[in-house]
Amino acid sequence: MRVLIISDIHANLAAFEAVLADAKGEWDTIWCLGDLVGYGPDPNECVALLREHDHISLSGNHDWAVLGKLDTDNFNREAQIAIRWTRQAISRETHDYLEKLPPQLEQAPFSLVHASPRHPVWEYILDAYTAAINFDYFETPYCLVGHTHVPVIYSELESQSVQILPPEYDTAFQLERARLIINPGSVGQPRDSDPRAAYAFLDTEKLTFEYKRVEYPVKVTQDRMRQYGIPTRLIRRLEYGW
Repeated sequence: MRVLIISDIHANLAAFEAVLADAKGEWDTIWCLGDLVGYGPDPNECVALLREHDHISLSGNHDWAVLGKLDTDNFNREAQIAIRWTRQAISRETHDYLEKLPPQLEQAPFSLVHASPRHPVWEYILDAYTAAINFDYFETPYCLVGHTHVPVIYSELESQSVQILPPEYDTAFQLERARLIINPGSVGQPRDSDPRAAYAFLDTEKLTFEYKRVEYPVKVTQDRMRQYGIPTRLIRRLEYGW
């Protein structure tokens, strides 16, 4: 089976549409690692578009915050404003869909979490030390995570140390080499200094993972964010991928 791996759409419909167009005909199902909403201007449209396809999805920290499951004091000021706007913007149908999403799933031989195996909704895996700790919190060979918006692979070595592997785009990475924590990056708000939408293909039979990037009309999303009074910093960062 060929899986389209996506994460952190963040209500950025233009980016999500670009990913689906770029990946058209190349996948059988979608695995979404959470944060469908928050930051962006099109939460209902993004949820509706995902639901048009065969998929599974997790709930992320922004999804939980919009539902009132997380205290927004833990978010920065701009994120709090976007969360409050999203609470008012989402439909009952979108709310009910988000309410049913789990923060973690297992699709053997893969564990799926939004943030980390240790703290599925909130912890950021941004370094080898945090990754090394988290290998003790899942039993499958591979764990897929989102949340940081940065595409990367953490490989557990026999010495219990961790090797950080940067993404190699449009190349099938063979998974049968070690236990791995894999982040596909963000569809709607990349933070690796590359503004293009990030996604990946997973082949569950060949056990390969292929990173992909695609440009999308950033200005379309920015104009809609301005229309709704979403903070300027959240609008500008889309241009730069930070």
